[in-house]
Amino acid sequence: MALLRAGNAAAAIAQIKVAPSVRELRALEKALAASPLAGRWSDVEAAIAESLQALSAPRLHRSP
Repeated sequence: MALLRAGNAAAAIAQIKVAPSVRELRALEKALAASPLAGRWSDVEAAIAESLQALSAPRLHRSP
């Protein structure tokens, strides 16, 4: 969230892509939805959705 508040969406997306767990991504998704930044960066929301989908597939699970 700090990267998004600073306006650095590219760095936020890079961090999202290396998130080690679905739980952390869900927490970020909730925090983003509850903040005034919701809906401002559709590319960040898309990156969260893609990462959640990738981590939910059993064969693509990445260990921390």
